[in-house]
Amino acid sequence: METVIFACVHNAGRSQMAEGFFNQLADPSRAHAASAGTQPGARVHPIVVDAMREVNVDLASNRPQRLTEALVRNATLLVTMGCGDECPYVPGLEREDWPLRDPDDLPLAEVRQIRDEVRERVAALIHSRNWSRAPAS
Repeated sequence: METVIFACVHNAGRSQMAEGFFNQLADPSRAHAASAGTQPGARVHPIVVDAMREVNVDLASNRPQRLTEALVRNATLLVTMGCGDECPYVPGLEREDWPLRDPDDLPLAEVRQIRDEVRERVAALIHSRNWSRAPAS
């Protein structure tokens, strides 16, 4: 089982979207995702919850959590989204950085654009690692 950690500063937008899409699209017997932030917010941004609900991903009960070395210790990949030098360095852990805008305080139309870009990046990652769900028979 592979584990991907999506990390941003507040764990209230981009990383929550990525976790939601990943766990919806990836084969759960091959890989799963978690998300965290370097300075976790109090809640997932309501506009992010609304935008994700539009694509049948429910983030309403998700809560931001702190990005810790313990969380990433057994991970396969750390995907960062704007936390820069605050994201921990873990020797031997592969790391990618996705330069995505922070959806906080943006209008819904722009949050939707970010959401769609996150979905495209997550789908490409899953495909490139052969973590896709098997087609329904």
